[in-house]
Amino acid sequence: MPRVLVVDDETNILLSLEFLMQQAGFTVTTADDGESALERVDDTPPDLMLLDISLPGISGFDVLERLRAASATRDMPIIMLTAHGREVEREKGLALGADDYITKPFSTRALVDKVQALLSEADDDTP
Repeated sequence: MPRVLVVDDETNILLSLEFLMQQAGFTVTTADDGESALERVDDTPPDLMLLDISLPGISGFDVLERLRAASATRDMPIIMLTAHGREVEREKGLALGADDYITKPFSTRALVDKVQALLSEADDDTP
């Protein structure tokens, strides 16, 4: 089963996304801040990450930059999932290498579809 790492500092959103991804058939790990997210990636690299921008300590943008700078995680699909809906933030997220940028509130079905599509694309790129 594909592994999804959900990173959000709001407990209710973290639990909701964890449940949603488990129901969709994914193995899910969670982190509630940027440091923990990077540790989880080092311990057991996920197949895809759902990443909030507003995190205590290291921001989601900084986590994204670090993951894109490392060869092991450069191509890991990352979806920014955030309440920050301004176009400038969306452009920044995509420019830093996010595969998609989804604003809260969001359609759970659309999110699951996007996760499945990105995982399928990643599988297609595997040699």
